[in-house]
Amino acid sequence: MCRNNMLGPDGDFITSPEISQIFGELIGVWIISEWMGAGQPKQLQVVELGPGKGSLACDVLRVFSQLQSVVGGASVSLHLVEVSPALSSLQAQNLTGNQNREADTEDEPVYRRGETAAGLPVSWYRRLDDVPAGFSIFLAHEFFDALPIHKFQRTQTGWREVMVDIDPEKTEQLRFVVAPSPTLSSSTLVQAGERRSHVEVCAEGGVIVQQLARRIAEDGGAALIADYGHDGTKTDTFRGFKGHQLHDVLSSPGSADLTADVDFSYLRRMAGGGVACLGPVTQRTFLKNMGIDSRMQVLLRNCGDASTRKQLIGSYDMLTNPAKMGERFHFFSLLQHSRLDRPKKSEGLKLEKKSPAQLPVAGFTELSFS
Repeated sequence: MCRNNMLGPDGDFITSPEISQIFGELIGVWIISEWMGAGQPKQLQVVELGPGKGSLACDVLRVFSQLQSVVGGASVSLHLVEVSPALSSLQAQNLTGNQNREADTEDEPVYRRGETAAGLPVSWYRRLDDVPAGFSIFLAHEFFDALPIHKFQRTQTGWREVMVDIDPEKTEQLRFVVAPSPTLSSSTLVQAGERRSHVEVCAEGGVIVQQLARRIAEDGGAALIADYGHDGTKTDTFRGFKGHQLHDVLSSPGSADLTADVDFSYLRRMAGGGVACLGPVTQRTFLKNMGIDSRMQVLLRNCGDASTRKQLIGSYDMLTNPAKMGERFHFFSLLQHSRLDRPKKSEGLKLEKKSPAQLPVAGFTELSFS
């Protein structure tokens, strides 16, 4: 874990919501689409895991405000799962201004409460389990890649865990070593029949996905996971970033952001059969299916400032260019099985003429907004 302010231009990395508000707006549209696809339940909890500065949540709520005529019939609330006191304070400032307060005692499930300027309630939790039951849309953007991983190496005598040790020749330097004998992790976390020679497993991520799957199956809703990742194809992806540059993961512990690509095949396996899984699809595919090109055309047509136009075009390129974030980031979703009980061939997103089960899942299907 990094002790510094990791986010933004002065941190170690910049996330998609910081690059362009269009990203968050399209996520907001996705949430509303899934709420409509579920039959417009009276309660809608938007739950974000690891909300960063709160930028994504701000953009999502702006869409809700703009589409008040659509979502006005639902009781909407925002629930943030955040373990960092510093980040929760920053999120509170960005989302609620001074309209928030901390809990009187540390053992309360909700450790901070607030209200947005529009009067929408916001609650903060340290654990996903503390978020109330109910129809929820869960967001996890660049969350799973920051969770700790186990690394395993195939050897002539079987799978062995890769551990961190002190270099005996340089006492102030850490090094990777392969455990000489099996560990509990190497004996239980590597999938039988695994063909790769090196595997990274995020056990904590698996537990969280199981929690999400259980809640969606029981209470309804969906989860949208967006992250660096692959579908069970990559091997050694563990890396560090400091000042927007690659950094040795074992050098100066605590001074850099550490990350590992999310193995979506593992998340799918851990989700089990109680929910349907869609994806992963590339960020470029997801955003284009969500209508980012049409949104960009509207913004550029209404923008007369040359510098702002340049910024818009640059942010679009960063988000969708295959050589940048377009194919490095992927989107993955958990849904109730009933959500996919619809005709295979969709005629497009004609919301007023379709029953909830007929609505295509936005982002994972190319939509027509006619």
